[in-house]
Amino acid sequence: MATSDSKYPSIFRSASLYLGLVSLFVAGSLLSDQFLTLDNLRDVLWQVSGIGIIAIGMTLVILTAGIDLSVGSVLSLGSVVCAMLLMDREWTKASVIAVACFALTAGLLARWTTVSLINGRNGAGSRKGLRAIGWLVGIAVCAVAAAWGIYRVPRGFGVIGVLLVVPPVGLLLGAVNGAIIAKGKLQPFIVTLAMMVSAVGLAKYVAGFGGAVHPIYVGDSLTEAVAPPAFPSLAANIPVFGRDLIPVPGIFFVASAVLAWLMLNKLRIGRYIYGVGGNEEATRLSGVNTDRVKLFVYAVSGMLSAVAALLYSAQYLQGKADAGATRELDAIAAVVIGGTSLMGGRGRIGGTVVGVFIFGYLGNILNLRGVSTEFQAILKGVIIVLAVLLQEGILGRWMGSTYRRIRGS
Repeated sequence: MATSDSKYPSIFRSASLYLGLVSLFVAGSLLSDQFLTLDNLRDVLWQVSGIGIIAIGMTLVILTAGIDLSVGSVLSLGSVVCAMLLMDREWTKASVIAVACFALTAGLLARWTTVSLINGRNGAGSRKGLRAIGWLVGIAVCAVAAAWGIYRVPRGFGVIGVLLVVPPVGLLLGAVNGAIIAKGKLQPFIVTLAMMVSAVGLAKYVAGFGGAVHPIYVGDSLTEAVAPPAFPSLAANIPVFGRDLIPVPGIFFVASAVLAWLMLNKLRIGRYIYGVGGNEEATRLSGVNTDRVKLFVYAVSGMLSAVAALLYSAQYLQGKADAGATRELDAIAAVVIGGTSLMGGRGRIGGTVVGVFIFGYLGNILNLRGVSTEFQAILKGVIIVLAVLLQEGILGRWMGSTYRRIRGS
């Protein structure tokens, strides 16, 4: 009997997240006739997808007991780079950064893939030989990628072009965070705070004129510099049975969540991520390169922030040096609401997805009821605190202690 009682709080905490989402649906359906309409549900998915993509990367970082405050700034830089690549037909600061990051990322990935394939087929082999072959392949791929980027600059980058070259910008900035944290043994809060400030400054420098907004004009003109007509489709809705039901950003969000879930639950890197967050020293002593794990999660977080920047640019047709302001706070809040412990080692991608939707549907209900944005911000802050108290068992202990005192009296 005691065992079942001791398990009850843990089971309740696990179910409380999903009960909260169901409660929101019930409350929303009672408070507004528009809440359960397909158009409204589609719009909520469309609105939360950007934050959701960032929150997926943030979940990986927090699982290692880290934090990434730079995701909003990386989004800002990515939106500026995306807009300038689409509109400019000459070398700019954005094109230099984008082509360099794309070439370097392609080369490093080619080198790693080559070494992994050779190791898998021939065993350990000669370390020097593997490194030499890997570097040769990496340099060759880097040169090809750079040549392609140089060829595209005067002709403009299409949808596929920006999808290829913008994410590596975020990936490398995230990798810099991970490298400094892993090798410098510095606190993630300090490193990513510094990157947050630096990335905003870089975004304003690239944008020029103190961070000017770069509009994106769409058209088919051959004489003027315009973005391809297909670019806004990254933020459009896919028609189903004659109705626009599936938002493209939602597909990106779901795809990133599924891939992250598979990685955490089906691959070794997932066990390593949980191990680093749960007990880094024991994981390191078991033979895991914990520095590489940290480098990996921060790189993925930066890359997903750049993907969110692409969707932002497609949605608002602009690049803005402060586009990602406070996005890091929303992402962290969604991860915490979703049950991922800030201490690391405990959490689920599914929980983060539910946390994102809880925030999204809560804001939607309040908007439908005409509640002011100021009160919405206060309510969200209270919910975050209550969620942390519930997940850590503190709220349950308080309630149990109060109940025992009342019962005793």
